[in-house]
Amino acid sequence: MDSTSPRIAIIGTGPTGIYTLQSLLAAGTPLSVTLFEKAPVAGQGMPYSPKSATRMMLANIASIEIPPVGPTYLDWLRAQSDARLAEFGLEREALDRRSFTPRLLLGAYYREGLAGLVREGRAAGHDIRLREGAAMRDVTAAPEGLSVVTDAGSEGPFDRVIVATGHRFPGAEKASDSFFPSPWSGLIEAEIPPARVGVMGTSLSAIDAAMAVACQHGRFHDEGDDAEPLIFERAPEAGDLRIVLMSRSGILPEADFYCPIPYLPLAVATPQAMAARIAAGEGLDGVFALMRAEIMQADPAWALRMGLGGLDADGFAEAYFAARNAACPFRWARDNLAEVVRNHRDRVTVGWRYALLRMHEAVEEVVPDLSEEDRARFDAGLRKVFVDNYSAVPPESIRRLLALRDAGVLSLLTLGDDYDLRRDAETTRIVLDGREEAFDVFIDARGQKAMDSADLPWPTLRAELVARGQEIPEIGQDYSLLDAGPFTGRLCLVALPWLMHDRPFVQGITACAEIAGAVAAGIAGRRRRHRVQDAG
Repeated sequence: MDSTSPRIAIIGTGPTGIYTLQSLLAAGTPLSVTLFEKAPVAGQGMPYSPKSATRMMLANIASIEIPPVGPTYLDWLRAQSDARLAEFGLEREALDRRSFTPRLLLGAYYREGLAGLVREGRAAGHDIRLREGAAMRDVTAAPEGLSVVTDAGSEGPFDRVIVATGHRFPGAEKASDSFFPSPWSGLIEAEIPPARVGVMGTSLSAIDAAMAVACQHGRFHDEGDDAEPLIFERAPEAGDLRIVLMSRSGILPEADFYCPIPYLPLAVATPQAMAARIAAGEGLDGVFALMRAEIMQADPAWALRMGLGGLDADGFAEAYFAARNAACPFRWARDNLAEVVRNHRDRVTVGWRYALLRMHEAVEEVVPDLSEEDRARFDAGLRKVFVDNYSAVPPESIRRLLALRDAGVLSLLTLGDDYDLRRDAETTRIVLDGREEAFDVFIDARGQKAMDSADLPWPTLRAELVARGQEIPEIGQDYSLLDAGPFTGRLCLVALPWLMHDRPFVQGITACAEIAGAVAAGIAGRRRRHRVQDAG
């Protein structure tokens, strides 16, 4: 190896860690990389591993959107045997670039992709080491570099440590037979009785939690086309099974919609235009003016029906959700499913939906530059619209929800803002509007929350940032820490919970690949600067 080759540690081998390794190898310069993975098997990523998912749980991304690691995901799927595809309910002739497939298959794709990168990297002369079953307990700093501390001891020094640990939810040690603080806290392995089960949340994670319970007590039959719900056949002994999804709004997510990919360029609300509005001091109102103009151009009929011309940044969310809030959520879901299936078949793009989808990335770029007041306004309104739009779920997930509803298994509870959650050893109770809803089993399936420096699980790094008054870790464009003492410029923090303050939508696989590219570019740029300095 070149004596100037950077010594790099990547913590976590989910999508962000894998794309980081891929981006580093693509630079073509000699590398020394050690990958640390807390799970026994590297490369799957928590949401896509057998510990966190079942064959029923669908990934919320199709091959057309997945940055390839080796072959495209679709080509990898087509290379699998008929028996393996059938094991996951897939038919070879039905596979296409827009198919939603089980999470476990996507985990297997990434696992094989990582193995291929390690194999090819070693063959090209790179020093690549893989540490499985090695959770990072701490990271320490010395003049010669950073060291990673695991249960096996300290390893290093490293010139750069890239923390790509993904989501952070409570673990199985905080769960009980009657309460699961997240869907990833032992739910998959647990035996859930056919009782009254409460699920907090209505996102895809909540839907998957409901499916994990339902599939223990029955099975789905497909007896219609994609626009029709499935049939859920409950086991004879499961007559008491009742599953209640709940959220403040009491609405269900919509089904994923057809649109051109890669995204077509925005006409009005471009990143440059939004940055100019912020620079001119127009804040959130200037950003919304561009959004409004973009939607009006993309879908004038919908804009007219919404009265968009008379709405501002604070009133848009209420108008956006008004019809769904007034409708029966299951009737809305049934109608939306039929529309989405029809549009996929006919390749019809709904203008306003596509405009919102493309704009969320441009808006995210200016969120860190909003004033505190504008940020609060954004979080209270527009943020909810964008999350609802880009978090649309696979149509098959809606079909399953409707099947459970038709079988009398599933209901939906609107909590509003004034409710109490009370727990004892055996029961969880929701108290609202003078009544009490009791659940024998309760699953908290709300999404990832943004975390602060005080939440960092690595004591030395946490103490350094807290001592410097960094309530939120400060990071540069290459995701390296700023003003972090001995960690400055040497530790890249790309763990999603600590990015969400400034990047509220940073949770998808495409974002993982973009982050990885920025990290690798930062390392390459720093190495070039060092070479120039050495030469001088």
